[in-house]
Amino acid sequence: MMAQYLEIKDAHKDALLFYRMGDFYEMFFEDAVAASEALDIALTKRGKHDGDDIPMCGVPVHAAEGYLLTLIRKGFRVAVCEQMESPAEAKKRGHKSVVRRDVVRLVTPGTLTEDALLEARRHNFLAAFARIRDESALAWADISTGAFHVMLLPEVRLGPELARLAPSELIAVDGPDAPYGLAEDLGIALTPLGRSSFDSTAAEKKLCDLFGVSTLDAFGAFERAEISAMGAVIDYLEITQKGKLPLLQTPVRDAQERVVQIDAATRRNLELTRSLNGGREGSLLSAIDRTVTPGGARLLDQRVSSPSRDLGTIQNRLAAIEFAIEQSRLAADLRDALKKTPDLDRALSRLALDRGGPRDLASIRTGLEQAQAISDLVSNSEAPDLIARAALDLVGFDDLTALLDTALVADPPLLTRDGGFIARGFDSDLDEAVALRDEGRSVIAGMQQQYIKHTGITSLKIKHNNVLGYFIETTSTHADKMLSAPLSETYIHRQTTANQVRFTTVELSEMETKILNAGNRALELEKRLYDGLKGSVLEVAARIGTAARALAEIDLTTALADLARAEDWCKPEVDNSRAFRIEGGRHPVVERALRREGESFVANDCDLSATDGAAVWLLTGPNMAGKSTFLRQNALIALLAQMGSYVPAEQARIGLVSQLFSRVGASDDLARGRSTFMVEMVETAAILNQADDRALVILDEIGRGTATYDGLSIAWATLEHLHETNRARALFATHYHELTALAGKLAGVENATVAVKEWEGEVIFLHEVRKGAADRSYGVQVAQLAGLPKSVVARARVVLDALEQGEREGGARPKALIDDLPLFAAAPPPAPRPVKAEPSPALDLLQGLHPDEMTPREALDALYKLKEAVKT
Repeated sequence: MMAQYLEIKDAHKDALLFYRMGDFYEMFFEDAVAASEALDIALTKRGKHDGDDIPMCGVPVHAAEGYLLTLIRKGFRVAVCEQMESPAEAKKRGHKSVVRRDVVRLVTPGTLTEDALLEARRHNFLAAFARIRDESALAWADISTGAFHVMLLPEVRLGPELARLAPSELIAVDGPDAPYGLAEDLGIALTPLGRSSFDSTAAEKKLCDLFGVSTLDAFGAFERAEISAMGAVIDYLEITQKGKLPLLQTPVRDAQERVVQIDAATRRNLELTRSLNGGREGSLLSAIDRTVTPGGARLLDQRVSSPSRDLGTIQNRLAAIEFAIEQSRLAADLRDALKKTPDLDRALSRLALDRGGPRDLASIRTGLEQAQAISDLVSNSEAPDLIARAALDLVGFDDLTALLDTALVADPPLLTRDGGFIARGFDSDLDEAVALRDEGRSVIAGMQQQYIKHTGITSLKIKHNNVLGYFIETTSTHADKMLSAPLSETYIHRQTTANQVRFTTVELSEMETKILNAGNRALELEKRLYDGLKGSVLEVAARIGTAARALAEIDLTTALADLARAEDWCKPEVDNSRAFRIEGGRHPVVERALRREGESFVANDCDLSATDGAAVWLLTGPNMAGKSTFLRQNALIALLAQMGSYVPAEQARIGLVSQLFSRVGASDDLARGRSTFMVEMVETAAILNQADDRALVILDEIGRGTATYDGLSIAWATLEHLHETNRARALFATHYHELTALAGKLAGVENATVAVKEWEGEVIFLHEVRKGAADRSYGVQVAQLAGLPKSVVARARVVLDALEQGEREGGARPKALIDDLPLFAAAPPPAPRPVKAEPSPALDLLQGLHPDEMTPREALDALYKLKEAVKT
């Protein structure tokens, strides 16, 4: 046995070997040590090898999925080695023959199909990146749903596309050029394969064989790099699934220009599908997800990650949502029906890979029944094209549904080997075998009563186990009677235990043979019928996959309609212009969080419309006032509009956005030797080098990670570049008030500020965005709100006043101030008592003046008014 283990392990050196031994998967040597630590299970030993104990650990077969999930999440690959024959079959080759075993699948992050190992509401993509001369391409597939896509992709765009797709595993050519660093940054398992797996000529033949065609032309005009990438996916699936390929849909050729380009940093900053802490909660996806089916949730994830740039597609989606909002009763009925719909895609995939069972057949039956009901609901209304086309894809399964309904019991077991899932009356041979099996049990009960009467032993029982089969059992006190004549002539002694003695009879042995044969025959018949039903399902697998996608589309449409109705969202106007006008915009995630706390969100307008050239809002205001929220909400509103959703605003007009860039928040990348400022500059450089005039850019506090004048210079030059070169629509938040002067020099730049109010020395954040520029940052007040010691806040005010005085006096720094800044003070200076200021009409008038916006005449008038106010 150990020789067999070592031989199989040698062929799968890079994976943990789950070696089947009866009811356990066992691991030995280094695998056992690694698995016991990763799974926190006991490490024991079994036998010796070269004089040393062999480490061993194991997990029960029935609980293996949970252990597999833990190992996959910790970065392991697992080779599942099963017994390919029974011990009885092995003994036919010789008494000491070892049961034949072989690896039936390699479990890797990108090849999972079991529900327990997958997130029901997310795709699980396996991707492959291929290069052929000057071309490169990315292909990706989800074997749990059958989705299969490919696109030509310049290598420089690999990172953003992987961030969009978030595959679990990436395949690349083995060698120094494999993108190990990129995969690690994005948390993707990278699997290197030999160049032969990427051979485009062999790949074309594999793809043709898989889809049963003589040429790939029917699916599109694929370039060699695309064929290479798709072939690598198929080759890897053949390796991991041991030749049993999943049920993949025909490949769909995607193009970069069809979706909004969003890089990894922007996805992270905007928290589209994952929050900054890595979880789903707190993301845009979690805030807007009201889908009721796994397929609908996966489609929403895809739409959030890949907003469309096709105007017709966007408008069709918006029209469908508008219809669902207007037809609220129909939408509610559709959602009720959808809630009863199982995950057709994943049930179909498991059946195709022989990992399914009777419950997957029942899921197909239930799903197709609900599909018919949903189609009937839609057909009675004047639905728009998107919903009407989806409804047409839900019908035509009457024969299959009737077959499954007749064949299956209402609630079948999980596994085929459990039996009992074929309904009575479906197959006469099965009914006969089941009747004999079940009647045999009642016959055994009758025989027990007969033997009790014959022997006079009331405690006598007929029992069964896997070793002896059926046997008569009595206590040892009655054994002598059974072993003595005349009973000994009928009852044959089988076994004696500590407290029981076991017997059999010729009659009981004959009945056991009949019963066992009937039970085995019934199970074999059920397995054969299961294979037939599975075959019937797989014959129309492509149409079932289409129906699953239609159900997901209807689910998403009604979910977004439910969201828009409940949250008072508006239908955006999306067109080919360069408009960007939002009235009463809100941040969907922040608004949801505030509502839980019983607070309301302050809505704000934004207008970045431009017919020609740039349109930039330069946003100033204190920390904590809501600048970052304002920046993010406008980016999210644009994204929601282009994914074909209503938006959190009173009114919105969005000219198509080609790229979305965000540089918000502070972080470092110490593992790669990057400071916070370096990360900021790398992300800013990516924006300035890539943004076009259709891009939407949001930038927050550029230049804050370095010295004041360095940072101001970088921010100034960045703003000029956005205006003059990129000519993009942009929101630019800053604490450098000096930049507000650019509004008078650059035609496309406007000043805006987040309003605050001071009251008795306290700062009140109004969260309102207004035209104009802030005159200060209120940093000391924010520090006070954060809970800094009063002495520190008081000292900060003194230092700030002195520094501002020096600034007003020409940049001088009073020596007295410098001398009064010891590294360690014996005691902090006492905090000054707040003095309530007397009302001053002149001061009130002065605070309401905005010099940058005044004409000379208005300034002179204001001066006279101030003089009069002082007199009063």
